[in-house]
Amino acid sequence: MRHRIQYWEQQTLLWFQERLRRAWLTAAMKTATFLGNGGILWLTACACLLFRQQTRRASLTALLSLVFSALVCNAFLKNLVERARPFDKIPSLQFLIRKPHDFSFPSGHTSSSFAVATVFLAMLPLWVGVAALTIAVLIAFSRMYLGVHYPSDVLCGAVLGVLFGLAALAVMPLLLRISWLPEAVRTWVGA
Repeated sequence: MRHRIQYWEQQTLLWFQERLRRAWLTAAMKTATFLGNGGILWLTACACLLFRQQTRRASLTALLSLVFSALVCNAFLKNLVERARPFDKIPSLQFLIRKPHDFSFPSGHTSSSFAVATVFLAMLPLWVGVAALTIAVLIAFSRMYLGVHYPSDVLCGAVLGVLFGLAALAVMPLLLRISWLPEAVRTWVGA
């Protein structure tokens, strides 16, 4: 069963390479991946949301989800699983961005994107959440299109991201109730 899944994943990536890749789409996918690098898009969005009282709690919750994603996906799971990147295992696969030097499973870009999108869907107006989810899907797809992640890396990254978003939504109210938290901080957050 595992060999069939690996074969399917390899064939999917090669199909993307042979059938989908176009200059304009490659440019769009490189941009999408760039926005996911280090969570740059999501950190910027959270920083902007900190300026409004009405969105501050959503911003801090999304930042917490990013912390969960970075710690669990990037610092722990990637090093535990140690899955090689697809371009290291599929000789004919051409990757289209600078070679990542960490492991492949799970996709950190996807995890962080879905973590923030989950929080935004839960805490901000629907159009903001839908926009964030659309961008998360584009970032996730870009990782496969560019040849740096297997489909299962991206799928697991998305599932984990949703779980990190839900965990942040559950934990943030508890953090705001900590007795030693200064009242000024509670007021600033809107708790």
